Amino acid sequence: SGQCIRFPVSDVRVFQSRNSVGVRGISMAETDRIISMSIIEHVDASPAERAAYLKRAAAERRLVAGEEEEIALTNEEVGEEAELSDERYEFLKAHEQLVLTVTEYGYGKRSSSYDFRLTGRGGKGIRATDVSKTAEIGRLVATFPVGNDDQIMLVSDGGTVIRVPVNGIRFASRATKGVTIFNTAEGEKVVSVERISEPQSDEEAEDVASSEAGTDDTGGSE
Repeated sequence: SGQCIRFPVSDVRVFQSRNSVGVRGISMAETDRIISMSIIEHVDASPAERAAYLKRAAAERRLVAGEEEEIALTNEEVGEEAELSDERYEFLKAHEQLVLTVTEYGYGKRSSSYDFRLTGRGGKGIRATDVSKTAEIGRLVATFPVGNDDQIMLVSDGGTVIRVPVNGIRFASRATKGVTIFNTAEGEKVVSVERISEPQSDEEAEDVASSEAGTDDTGGSE
């Protein structure tokens, strides 16, 4: 339903038996369910440092790609603004991970791992999307770390498939709805999202584009 939680692996104690019940990772509403789990690298950085990093990284992307919204930490006390040295900034940049979020109606975004604060195990978590816009964007179907050179493949329950380069997906704060990645048909939902690590060649991309352009919804040629 759009909530996520991040906590240290050490909070999950080791059990003697593999058939043990285990401990609670996140508290969920009655109609909610877990859709994914990922291992994220931990970097010891204060909220002020993370906020300063996100602001500077967004400014860098604006210079390269044009318009880019400023990203600020959501519902987190930052305190005084931090000054990041170039060395500290480059360290944080080297250890940053990008978390992809995709919803049922094809909306998605990339968010910085520094936007997901560390909390205690077993809580209700924090927002991973704009939960006030669920009727518009649908429920979450996938969230996992991706690299700039990765691609993702999305499959709908109507049998439609699309392959998208990750570097074309917009950066946004974790609590926003994102942008349209997959323009699903009315009544159609995304049911699966997979990361593809091998790059798609220009020749393959042209073959896919020409194939899709020459085929109608019934599978015949136009």
